[in-house]
Amino acid sequence: MALQGVENLARLPELKKKILWTFLLLAVYRVGIHVPVPGVDTLALADFFHSAKNTLFGLFDMFSGGGLNKLSIFTLGIMPYISASIVMQLLTVVSPELNRLQKEEGAQGRKKITQYTRYGTVLITLVQGLGIAVGLESMTSPTGAPIVLHAGLGFKFMTVMTLTAGTVFLMWLGEQITEKGIGNGISLIIFAGIVAGLPRALINTFQLVGQGEMSLMVLILLVGVMAGVLVAIVFMERGQRRIPIQYAKRMVGRKMYGGQTTHLPLRINTAGVIPPIFASSILLFPATIANFYQADWVQMVASWFNPSSIVYNFLFIGMIVFFCYFYTAIIFDPKQIAENIRKQGGFVPGIRPGQKTKEYLDRVLARLTLWGSMYISAVCVLPMFLIAQFNVPFYFGGTSVLIVVGVAMDFMGQIESYMISRQYEGLLAKGRIKGRA
Repeated sequence: MALQGVENLARLPELKKKILWTFLLLAVYRVGIHVPVPGVDTLALADFFHSAKNTLFGLFDMFSGGGLNKLSIFTLGIMPYISASIVMQLLTVVSPELNRLQKEEGAQGRKKITQYTRYGTVLITLVQGLGIAVGLESMTSPTGAPIVLHAGLGFKFMTVMTLTAGTVFLMWLGEQITEKGIGNGISLIIFAGIVAGLPRALINTFQLVGQGEMSLMVLILLVGVMAGVLVAIVFMERGQRRIPIQYAKRMVGRKMYGGQTTHLPLRINTAGVIPPIFASSILLFPATIANFYQADWVQMVASWFNPSSIVYNFLFIGMIVFFCYFYTAIIFDPKQIAENIRKQGGFVPGIRPGQKTKEYLDRVLARLTLWGSMYISAVCVLPMFLIAQFNVPFYFGGTSVLIVVGVAMDFMGQIESYMISRQYEGLLAKGRIKGRA
């Protein structure tokens, strides 16, 4: 099967070009991760993150693909763009003007919303960049060495401008992958950052076993849990509820059309990996704000957002459930689907077309989304207890595994869809040639 896939790929040079373009742009991103921001003692910074690998900084470093560990130009990663997208999608729901732009003005309206999202990304990046600069000036390594070589206004300005430029470039890079490559560029950038850190996480885990900080039984338990999580993710991501659709027979001229039965597939996890990414990006923001103020009560509130705290995990679950329903409502409109089925002469057996079909689809989708949100919450939160109890690196957390598996399945699915569409085009072209002959 693998050889057949390679042969099919060789027959589609445009697909091969898209894949190569995607990997080339991701390679540019990985090279940029190793370009540091000026004015930072990289050795002292590495010592600090080694001692804080399972804190909020470790989580932030995972989403930035290791950029925070090196304080690279891509330290903030693509998370500001995701945060801005969340804000714009929320505003689209509550703002009549933005809702009109999205639904009535078509591609031009979506282009304007994308432009507003870019402006929001720059604003969020400026705030987070300043927060990181202020926080770095107050940090020291475990040996007491300052992380910033020359603190002051110049360092703050240079850091904010560098991080903003890096995030804007990443945003552009993601859009280029989506447009000229294959797959969702933003998701692939996050995917590449997590996968690039997996070898280092494996080495660190075996070092913990060798040093006696983790027992062999815990390592075996970790492998078993990870295997179970992978199987559960693949099973749930492929799970769907198939709604039967019956099309009535109708006479067109002297021919009879319709009468066939098909189905409408509703996925258990319609929202994909978006909910945990959105929830994580929002929960990372209070820690950035806390860097501006060193008051005790501010630091106490910031400690609540540590990934190992009960408050963080409860908020994380609540946001995952909210974004599962919210994002599903955005990408799947039961009213429009019911109207399209009615116009095509179809109906759900036992359900009247129109409003009743819309209510039925809405009810089924709500139940599926509930189970999907519970599954995502379990995958993302349960490994946090392993991290807290057994000092497991963040790369083995449920969020990272869900993102890696989800994005990989979506990427392979898009490649398969592209190949199938090109095969159909080839068959149609052959049919036209034979007809002409």
